Amino acid sequence: MATFDMCDERAEAGAAASVATQAFDVVVIGGGPAGMAAALAAQKAGAHVAIVEREQHLGGILRQCIHPGFGLSHFKQELTGPEYAQRFIDQVHSTDIALFLNNMVIGIDSGEPTEEAAVHTVMLMSPAGMLQLTGRAVVLAMGCRERTRSEIKIPGSRPAGVFTAGLAQRYINIENLKPGSRAVILGSGDIGLIMARRCTLEGISVEGVYELMPYANGLRRNVKNCLDDFGIPLHLSTTVTRVIGHDRVEAVEVSQVDEHLAPIAGTERIVPCDTLLLSVGLIPENELSVVAGVELDPRTRGAVVDQSLQTGVPGIFACGNVLHVHDLADNVTTESERAGATAAAYALGTDAGTVPSCELTVSPAGIAGYALPGRITAVALTKLNFRVRRPVDAACVRILANGEELFAGKVRAFKPSVMESFPLPAKVIKQALDLGASEIVLSVDPVEEA
Repeated sequence: MATFDMCDERAEAGAAASVATQAFDVVVIGGGPAGMAAALAAQKAGAHVAIVEREQHLGGILRQCIHPGFGLSHFKQELTGPEYAQRFIDQVHSTDIALFLNNMVIGIDSGEPTEEAAVHTVMLMSPAGMLQLTGRAVVLAMGCRERTRSEIKIPGSRPAGVFTAGLAQRYINIENLKPGSRAVILGSGDIGLIMARRCTLEGISVEGVYELMPYANGLRRNVKNCLDDFGIPLHLSTTVTRVIGHDRVEAVEVSQVDEHLAPIAGTERIVPCDTLLLSVGLIPENELSVVAGVELDPRTRGAVVDQSLQTGVPGIFACGNVLHVHDLADNVTTESERAGATAAAYALGTDAGTVPSCELTVSPAGIAGYALPGRITAVALTKLNFRVRRPVDAACVRILANGEELFAGKVRAFKPSVMESFPLPAKVIKQALDLGASEIVLSVDPVEEA
Protein backbone atom coordinates (compact mmCIF):
# COMPACT_ATOMS: atom_id res chain seq x y z
CA MET A 1 0.00 0.00 0.00
CA ALA A 2 2.86 2.36 0.79
CA THR A 3 4.20 1.84 -2.74
CA PHE A 4 0.87 2.77 -4.32
CA ASP A 5 0.56 5.86 -2.07
CA MET A 6 4.04 6.99 -3.10
CA CYS A 7 3.14 6.51 -6.77
CA ASP A 8 -0.07 8.50 -6.30
CA GLU A 9 1.83 11.34 -4.67
CA ARG A 10 4.38 11.38 -7.48
CA ALA A 11 1.61 11.35 -10.09
CA GLU A 12 -0.13 14.29 -8.41
CA ALA A 13 3.13 16.23 -8.17
CA GLY A 14 3.87 15.54 -11.82
CA ALA A 15 0.36 16.66 -12.85
CA ALA A 16 0.70 19.89 -10.87
CA ALA A 17 4.12 20.58 -12.39
CA SER A 18 2.70 20.07 -15.91
CA VAL A 19 -0.03 22.69 -15.48
CA ALA A 20 0.86 25.86 -17.38
CA THR A 21 1.34 28.95 -15.21
CA GLN A 22 0.98 32.65 -16.02
CA ALA A 23 2.11 35.41 -13.67
CA PHE A 24 0.28 38.67 -12.94
CA ASP A 25 0.38 41.39 -10.34
CA VAL A 26 -3.37 41.28 -9.65
CA VAL A 27 -5.83 38.47 -10.44
CA VAL A 28 -9.52 39.48 -10.36
CA ILE A 29 -12.05 36.67 -9.97
CA GLY A 30 -15.34 37.68 -11.56
CA GLY A 31 -16.09 39.63 -14.73
CA GLY A 32 -19.22 41.46 -13.62
CA PRO A 33 -19.48 45.15 -12.73
CA ALA A 34 -17.35 44.67 -9.58
CA GLY A 35 -14.61 42.66 -11.29
CA MET A 36 -14.32 44.97 -14.30
CA ALA A 37 -14.19 48.12 -12.16
CA ALA A 38 -11.55 46.59 -9.88
CA ALA A 39 -9.46 45.40 -12.83
CA LEU A 40 -9.59 48.77 -14.58
CA ALA A 41 -8.55 50.59 -11.40
CA ALA A 42 -5.67 48.16 -10.81
CA GLN A 43 -4.52 48.47 -14.43
CA LYS A 44 -4.67 52.26 -14.21
CA ALA A 45 -2.42 52.06 -11.12
CA GLY A 46 0.22 50.28 -13.19
CA ALA A 47 -0.47 46.63 -12.36
CA HIS A 48 -0.46 43.71 -14.80
CA VAL A 49 -4.02 42.40 -14.39
CA ALA A 50 -6.06 39.31 -15.29
CA ILE A 51 -9.83 38.79 -15.09
CA VAL A 52 -11.22 35.28 -14.66
CA GLU A 53 -14.90 34.79 -15.57
CA ARG A 54 -16.81 31.49 -15.64
CA GLU A 55 -19.31 32.73 -18.27
CA GLN A 56 -18.42 33.20 -21.93
CA HIS A 57 -19.03 36.95 -21.71
CA LEU A 58 -18.10 39.82 -19.42
CA GLY A 59 -20.93 41.74 -17.74
CA GLY A 60 -22.17 39.38 -15.06
CA ILE A 61 -25.76 39.81 -13.94
CA LEU A 62 -26.09 43.13 -15.78
CA ARG A 63 -26.47 41.30 -19.10
CA GLN A 64 -29.99 40.26 -18.11
CA CYS A 65 -30.98 43.50 -16.33
CA ILE A 66 -32.47 45.24 -19.37
CA HIS A 67 -34.41 47.75 -17.27
CA PRO A 68 -33.17 51.35 -16.82
CA GLY A 69 -31.89 52.88 -13.59
CA PHE A 70 -28.14 52.30 -13.90
CA GLY A 71 -25.40 54.91 -14.18
CA LEU A 72 -27.23 57.81 -12.55
CA SER A 73 -24.38 58.59 -10.16
CA HIS A 74 -21.38 57.14 -12.02
CA PHE A 75 -22.13 58.36 -15.55
CA LYS A 76 -24.68 61.06 -14.67
CA GLN A 77 -27.20 59.55 -17.07
CA GLU A 78 -29.73 56.74 -16.97
CA LEU A 79 -28.70 53.51 -18.67
CA THR A 80 -29.95 49.95 -18.87
CA GLY A 81 -27.90 47.17 -17.32
CA PRO A 82 -26.37 45.98 -20.63
CA GLU A 83 -25.53 49.58 -21.58
CA TYR A 84 -23.86 50.15 -18.21
CA ALA A 85 -21.87 46.92 -18.53
CA GLN A 86 -20.87 47.61 -22.13
CA ARG A 87 -19.13 50.84 -21.17
CA PHE A 88 -16.83 48.89 -18.87
CA ILE A 89 -16.44 46.03 -21.35
CA ASP A 90 -15.23 48.52 -23.97
CA GLN A 91 -12.77 49.99 -21.47
CA VAL A 92 -11.44 46.55 -20.57
CA HIS A 93 -10.95 45.64 -24.24
CA SER A 94 -9.02 48.87 -24.81
CA THR A 95 -6.40 47.85 -22.22
CA ASP A 96 -3.91 44.99 -21.91
CA ILE A 97 -5.96 43.29 -19.19
CA ALA A 98 -5.79 39.53 -19.81
CA LEU A 99 -9.19 37.83 -20.04
CA PHE A 100 -9.82 34.21 -19.07
CA LEU A 101 -13.45 33.67 -20.05
CA ASN A 102 -15.30 30.37 -19.70
CA ASN A 103 -12.87 29.50 -16.90
CA MET A 104 -13.96 28.22 -13.51
CA VAL A 105 -11.77 28.94 -10.49
CA ILE A 106 -11.49 25.72 -8.48
CA GLY A 107 -9.08 26.86 -5.81
CA ILE A 108 -6.86 29.58 -4.37
CA ASP A 109 -3.59 28.67 -2.68
CA SER A 110 -2.01 31.48 -0.67
CA GLY A 111 1.00 29.47 0.48
CA GLU A 112 2.64 29.85 3.85
CA PRO A 113 2.62 33.32 5.49
CA THR A 114 5.98 35.11 5.20
CA GLU A 115 7.35 38.55 5.98
CA GLU A 116 7.33 39.34 2.26
CA ALA A 117 4.15 39.57 0.20
CA ALA A 118 2.93 36.05 -0.56
CA VAL A 119 2.27 34.92 -4.10
CA HIS A 120 -1.26 33.56 -4.49
CA THR A 121 -1.95 30.73 -6.93
CA VAL A 122 -5.36 30.64 -8.61
CA MET A 123 -6.23 27.32 -10.24
CA LEU A 124 -8.55 27.47 -13.29
CA MET A 125 -10.40 24.82 -15.22
CA SER A 126 -11.90 25.28 -18.68
CA PRO A 127 -12.84 23.09 -21.68
CA ALA A 128 -9.23 23.57 -22.84
CA GLY A 129 -7.82 22.13 -19.61
CA MET A 130 -6.27 23.44 -16.41
CA LEU A 131 -4.23 26.60 -15.91
CA GLN A 132 -2.57 28.35 -12.96
CA LEU A 133 -2.43 32.10 -12.50
CA THR A 134 -0.17 33.64 -9.89
CA GLY A 135 -0.47 37.11 -8.41
CA ARG A 136 0.69 39.06 -5.39
CA ALA A 137 -2.89 40.30 -4.99
CA VAL A 138 -6.25 38.64 -5.66
CA VAL A 139 -9.55 40.53 -5.83
CA LEU A 140 -12.67 38.51 -5.02
CA ALA A 141 -15.60 39.80 -7.09
CA MET A 142 -17.77 36.72 -7.57
CA GLY A 143 -21.11 38.40 -6.85
CA CYS A 144 -23.95 36.54 -5.17
CA ARG A 145 -26.60 33.92 -5.81
CA GLU A 146 -30.30 33.78 -4.98
CA ARG A 147 -31.85 31.97 -2.07
CA THR A 148 -33.96 29.06 -3.24
CA ARG A 149 -37.16 27.37 -2.08
CA SER A 150 -35.22 24.79 -0.08
CA GLU A 151 -33.47 27.52 1.90
CA ILE A 152 -36.75 29.06 3.09
CA LYS A 153 -38.48 25.67 3.46
CA ILE A 154 -41.83 26.23 1.76
CA PRO A 155 -44.02 23.14 2.39
CA GLY A 156 -45.98 21.34 -0.29
CA SER A 157 -45.37 19.26 -3.40
CA ARG A 158 -42.44 19.72 -5.75
CA PRO A 159 -43.90 20.47 -9.18
CA ALA A 160 -42.34 22.35 -12.08
CA GLY A 161 -42.94 26.09 -12.17
CA VAL A 162 -41.03 27.27 -9.08
CA PHE A 163 -38.24 29.64 -10.11
CA THR A 164 -36.00 32.18 -8.47
CA ALA A 165 -36.80 35.63 -9.86
CA GLY A 166 -33.33 35.98 -11.37
CA LEU A 167 -33.64 32.69 -13.25
CA ALA A 168 -37.00 33.78 -14.66
CA GLN A 169 -35.37 37.08 -15.67
CA ARG A 170 -32.66 35.19 -17.56
CA TYR A 171 -35.25 32.98 -19.26
CA ILE A 172 -37.23 35.98 -20.50
CA ASN A 173 -34.48 38.50 -21.27
CA ILE A 174 -31.68 36.27 -22.61
CA GLU A 175 -33.13 32.86 -23.51
CA ASN A 176 -36.45 34.25 -24.89
CA LEU A 177 -38.40 31.65 -22.91
CA LYS A 178 -41.72 32.17 -21.14
CA PRO A 179 -41.64 30.71 -17.60
CA GLY A 180 -45.43 30.59 -17.24
CA SER A 181 -48.75 32.33 -17.82
CA ARG A 182 -50.04 33.16 -14.34
CA ALA A 183 -47.49 34.06 -11.67
CA VAL A 184 -47.30 34.69 -7.95
CA ILE A 185 -44.20 36.46 -6.64
CA LEU A 186 -42.94 35.82 -3.11
CA GLY A 187 -40.70 38.57 -1.77
CA SER A 188 -40.57 42.29 -2.50
CA GLY A 189 -36.84 42.58 -3.14
CA ASP A 190 -35.87 44.74 -6.11
CA ILE A 191 -35.55 41.84 -8.54
CA GLY A 192 -38.99 40.55 -7.52
CA LEU A 193 -40.54 43.97 -8.11
CA ILE A 194 -38.79 44.35 -11.45
CA MET A 195 -39.91 40.89 -12.54
CA ALA A 196 -43.51 41.71 -11.61
CA ARG A 197 -43.37 44.49 -14.20
CA ARG A 198 -41.40 42.42 -16.71
CA CYS A 199 -43.85 39.53 -16.54
CA THR A 200 -46.77 41.91 -17.02
CA LEU A 201 -45.13 43.44 -20.10
CA GLU A 202 -44.59 39.93 -21.51
CA GLY A 203 -48.27 39.05 -21.11
CA ILE A 204 -47.87 36.98 -17.96
CA SER A 205 -50.62 37.70 -15.43
CA VAL A 206 -49.16 38.56 -12.02
CA GLU A 207 -51.63 37.68 -9.27
CA GLY A 208 -49.71 39.66 -6.66
CA VAL A 209 -46.48 40.18 -4.76
CA TYR A 210 -46.46 38.66 -1.26
CA GLU A 211 -44.04 39.92 1.39
CA LEU A 212 -43.34 38.30 4.77
CA MET A 213 -42.31 41.57 6.42
CA PRO A 214 -44.71 44.46 7.18
CA TYR A 215 -42.81 46.66 4.71
CA ALA A 216 -41.47 46.37 1.17
CA ASN A 217 -37.82 45.27 0.90
CA GLY A 218 -37.14 46.93 -2.44
CA LEU A 219 -36.37 50.55 -3.29
CA ARG A 220 -39.34 52.89 -3.11
CA ARG A 221 -38.93 53.88 -6.76
CA ASN A 222 -39.29 50.21 -7.78
CA VAL A 223 -42.47 49.80 -5.73
CA LYS A 224 -43.96 52.78 -7.55
CA ASN A 225 -42.63 52.10 -11.06
CA CYS A 226 -43.12 48.34 -11.06
CA LEU A 227 -46.22 47.73 -8.92
CA ASP A 228 -48.23 50.92 -8.49
CA ASP A 229 -47.96 51.99 -12.14
CA PHE A 230 -49.13 48.56 -13.34
CA GLY A 231 -51.83 47.95 -10.74
CA ILE A 232 -50.06 44.91 -9.24
CA PRO A 233 -51.12 44.36 -5.60
CA LEU A 234 -48.54 44.14 -2.81
CA HIS A 235 -49.62 42.01 0.17
CA LEU A 236 -47.52 42.76 3.26
CA SER A 237 -47.20 40.46 6.30
CA THR A 238 -48.22 37.57 4.04
CA THR A 239 -46.25 34.55 2.84
CA VAL A 240 -46.63 31.36 0.81
CA THR A 241 -47.29 28.45 3.15
CA ARG A 242 -47.86 25.65 0.63
CA VAL A 243 -47.19 24.82 -3.00
CA ILE A 244 -50.01 22.87 -4.69
CA GLY A 245 -49.66 20.81 -7.87
CA HIS A 246 -48.37 17.54 -9.25
CA ASP A 247 -46.53 17.90 -12.56
CA ARG A 248 -46.89 21.69 -12.67
CA VAL A 249 -47.78 24.32 -10.06
CA GLU A 250 -51.56 24.63 -9.92
CA ALA A 251 -51.91 27.06 -6.99
CA VAL A 252 -50.22 28.30 -3.86
CA GLU A 253 -51.60 28.73 -0.37
CA VAL A 254 -50.86 32.12 1.21
CA SER A 255 -51.32 33.09 4.85
CA GLN A 256 -50.99 36.23 6.89
CA VAL A 257 -48.28 36.26 9.57
CA ASP A 258 -48.17 37.72 13.07
CA GLU A 259 -45.54 39.98 14.65
CA HIS A 260 -43.29 36.93 15.13
CA LEU A 261 -43.60 36.12 11.39
CA ALA A 262 -45.53 32.92 12.15
CA PRO A 263 -48.54 32.07 9.91
CA ILE A 264 -51.89 32.93 11.48
CA ALA A 265 -54.30 30.00 11.51
CA GLY A 266 -57.55 30.70 9.66
CA THR A 267 -56.07 33.30 7.28
CA GLU A 268 -55.12 30.75 4.60
CA ARG A 269 -56.40 31.22 1.07
CA ILE A 270 -55.66 29.53 -2.25
CA VAL A 271 -54.28 31.58 -5.15
CA PRO A 272 -54.47 29.78 -8.53
CA CYS A 273 -51.26 30.11 -10.60
CA ASP A 274 -48.87 28.06 -12.71
CA THR A 275 -45.65 29.85 -11.68
CA LEU A 276 -44.11 30.87 -8.37
CA LEU A 277 -41.20 33.33 -8.50
CA LEU A 278 -39.01 33.66 -5.41
CA SER A 279 -37.32 36.96 -4.55
CA VAL A 280 -36.26 36.05 -1.02
CA GLY A 281 -32.73 37.34 -0.68
CA LEU A 282 -29.21 37.01 -2.01
CA ILE A 283 -26.21 35.10 -0.67
CA PRO A 284 -22.63 36.19 -1.46
CA GLU A 285 -20.75 33.49 -3.42
CA ASN A 286 -17.98 32.92 -0.89
CA GLU A 287 -17.11 29.24 -1.27
CA LEU A 288 -13.78 30.22 -2.86
CA SER A 289 -13.15 32.71 -0.06
CA VAL A 290 -13.50 29.97 2.54
CA VAL A 291 -11.09 27.74 0.59
CA ALA A 292 -8.58 30.62 0.62
CA GLY A 293 -8.86 30.93 4.40
CA VAL A 294 -10.82 34.19 4.42
CA GLU A 295 -12.88 34.90 7.54
CA LEU A 296 -16.57 35.58 6.87
CA ASP A 297 -18.90 37.92 8.74
CA PRO A 298 -22.03 35.96 9.80
CA ARG A 299 -24.13 39.11 9.39
CA THR A 300 -23.22 39.93 5.77
CA ARG A 301 -22.06 36.40 4.81
CA GLY A 302 -19.21 38.23 3.09
CA ALA A 303 -15.56 38.65 4.02
CA VAL A 304 -14.35 40.58 7.04
CA VAL A 305 -12.28 43.41 5.52
CA ASP A 306 -10.44 46.52 6.64
CA GLN A 307 -10.82 50.06 5.27
CA SER A 308 -8.74 49.15 2.18
CA LEU A 309 -11.11 46.20 1.51
CA GLN A 310 -8.33 43.71 2.32
CA THR A 311 -9.41 40.51 4.02
CA GLY A 312 -7.59 38.85 6.90
CA VAL A 313 -5.46 36.99 4.33
CA PRO A 314 -2.76 39.45 3.19
CA GLY A 315 -3.09 40.27 -0.48
CA ILE A 316 -6.68 39.06 -0.89
CA PHE A 317 -9.28 41.80 -1.34
CA ALA A 318 -13.07 41.64 -1.72
CA CYS A 319 -15.62 43.98 -3.28
CA GLY A 320 -19.13 44.16 -4.71
CA ASN A 321 -21.93 41.79 -3.86
CA VAL A 322 -19.54 39.05 -2.75
CA LEU A 323 -18.62 41.39 0.12
CA HIS A 324 -22.11 42.63 0.98
CA VAL A 325 -25.31 42.97 -1.03
CA HIS A 326 -25.65 46.38 -2.69
CA ASP A 327 -28.78 48.11 -3.89
CA LEU A 328 -27.15 50.03 -6.78
CA ALA A 329 -24.58 48.94 -9.37
CA ASP A 330 -23.08 52.44 -9.22
CA ASN A 331 -22.14 51.82 -5.58
CA VAL A 332 -20.59 48.50 -6.58
CA THR A 333 -18.43 50.32 -9.12
CA THR A 334 -17.21 52.93 -6.64
CA GLU A 335 -16.34 50.33 -4.02
CA SER A 336 -14.64 48.02 -6.52
CA GLU A 337 -12.47 50.79 -7.94
CA ARG A 338 -11.16 51.33 -4.44
CA ALA A 339 -10.47 47.61 -4.03
CA GLY A 340 -8.65 47.44 -7.37
CA ALA A 341 -6.49 50.47 -6.58
CA THR A 342 -5.49 49.20 -3.13
CA ALA A 343 -4.84 45.70 -4.50
CA ALA A 344 -2.51 47.17 -7.12
CA ALA A 345 -0.73 49.26 -4.49
CA TYR A 346 -0.25 46.16 -2.37
CA ALA A 347 1.02 44.08 -5.28
CA LEU A 348 3.44 46.77 -6.46
CA GLY A 349 4.57 47.66 -2.94
CA THR A 350 3.66 51.33 -3.38
CA ASP A 351 1.22 51.63 -0.46
CA ALA A 352 2.76 52.42 2.90
CA GLY A 353 -0.75 52.18 4.35
CA THR A 354 -0.71 48.40 4.01
CA VAL A 355 1.33 48.30 7.23
CA PRO A 356 -1.26 48.38 10.04
CA SER A 357 -0.99 51.36 12.39
CA CYS A 358 -3.83 50.22 14.66
CA GLU A 359 -6.27 47.36 15.10
CA LEU A 360 -9.90 48.14 15.86
CA THR A 361 -12.93 45.97 15.22
CA VAL A 362 -16.17 47.60 14.10
CA SER A 363 -19.47 46.23 15.45
CA PRO A 364 -23.11 47.17 14.77
CA ALA A 365 -25.60 48.00 17.50
CA GLY A 366 -29.16 49.24 17.82
CA ILE A 367 -31.08 48.56 14.62
CA ALA A 368 -27.93 48.42 12.46
CA GLY A 369 -27.80 44.99 10.85
CA TYR A 370 -24.11 45.12 10.02
CA ALA A 371 -21.18 47.51 9.77
CA LEU A 372 -18.49 47.39 7.09
CA PRO A 373 -15.48 47.40 7.17
CA GLY A 374 -15.26 45.03 10.11
CA ARG A 375 -11.71 46.14 10.96
CA ILE A 376 -9.88 49.46 10.97
CA THR A 377 -6.11 49.29 10.64
CA ALA A 378 -5.20 52.92 9.91
CA VAL A 379 -5.96 56.28 11.49
CA ALA A 380 -7.56 57.87 8.43
CA LEU A 381 -10.96 58.94 7.16
CA THR A 382 -12.93 55.70 6.79
CA LYS A 383 -16.19 55.12 4.95
CA LEU A 384 -18.54 52.91 6.96
CA ASN A 385 -21.39 51.12 5.21
CA PHE A 386 -24.40 49.68 7.01
CA ARG A 387 -28.06 48.69 6.69
CA VAL A 388 -30.82 48.89 9.24
CA ARG A 389 -32.92 45.85 10.14
CA ARG A 390 -36.25 47.68 10.00
CA PRO A 391 -37.52 51.01 8.68
CA VAL A 392 -37.66 53.98 11.06
CA ASP A 393 -38.85 57.54 10.52
CA ALA A 394 -36.31 59.02 12.91
CA ALA A 395 -33.00 57.56 14.10
CA CYS A 396 -29.51 58.76 14.94
CA VAL A 397 -26.14 57.24 14.01
CA ARG A 398 -23.79 57.17 17.00
CA ILE A 399 -20.16 56.09 17.31
CA LEU A 400 -19.17 54.58 20.66
CA ALA A 401 -15.92 53.32 22.18
CA ASN A 402 -15.55 51.88 25.68
CA GLY A 403 -19.11 53.03 26.38
CA GLU A 404 -18.36 56.67 25.53
CA GLU A 405 -20.12 58.50 22.70
CA LEU A 406 -17.55 59.91 20.29
CA PHE A 407 -19.89 61.14 17.55
CA ALA A 408 -23.61 61.58 16.88
CA GLY A 409 -25.14 62.31 13.49
CA LYS A 410 -28.36 64.03 12.47
CA VAL A 411 -31.74 62.46 13.14
CA ARG A 412 -33.30 61.13 9.92
CA ALA A 413 -35.22 58.23 8.39
CA PHE A 414 -33.64 54.89 7.48
CA LYS A 415 -34.90 51.97 5.34
CA PRO A 416 -33.56 48.39 5.05
CA SER A 417 -33.71 48.61 1.25
CA VAL A 418 -31.08 51.37 1.16
CA MET A 419 -27.41 50.77 1.91
CA GLU A 420 -26.22 53.71 4.00
CA SER A 421 -22.73 55.17 4.20
CA PHE A 422 -21.17 57.15 7.02
CA PRO A 423 -17.78 58.96 6.94
CA LEU A 424 -15.84 58.13 10.11
CA PRO A 425 -13.32 60.94 10.69
CA ALA A 426 -9.71 60.08 11.56
CA LYS A 427 -9.96 62.12 14.77
CA VAL A 428 -12.76 59.84 16.02
CA ILE A 429 -10.58 56.77 15.40
CA LYS A 430 -7.75 58.47 17.28
CA GLN A 431 -10.10 59.28 20.18
CA ALA A 432 -11.05 55.59 20.39
CA LEU A 433 -7.39 54.59 20.46
CA ASP A 434 -6.64 57.21 23.15
CA LEU A 435 -9.36 55.58 25.27
CA GLY A 436 -7.57 52.26 24.91
CA ALA A 437 -10.50 50.79 22.98
CA SER A 438 -10.17 47.70 20.82
CA GLU A 439 -13.63 48.12 19.30
CA ILE A 440 -15.69 50.89 17.70
CA VAL A 441 -19.46 50.49 17.84
CA LEU A 442 -21.70 51.91 15.11
CA SER A 443 -25.14 52.21 16.68
CA VAL A 444 -28.32 53.32 14.90
CA ASP A 445 -30.82 54.28 17.57
CA PRO A 446 -34.46 55.23 16.94
CA VAL A 447 -35.57 58.47 18.59
CA GLU A 448 -39.04 59.68 19.42
CA GLU A 449 -40.02 62.78 17.51
CA ALA A 450 -41.29 65.65 19.63
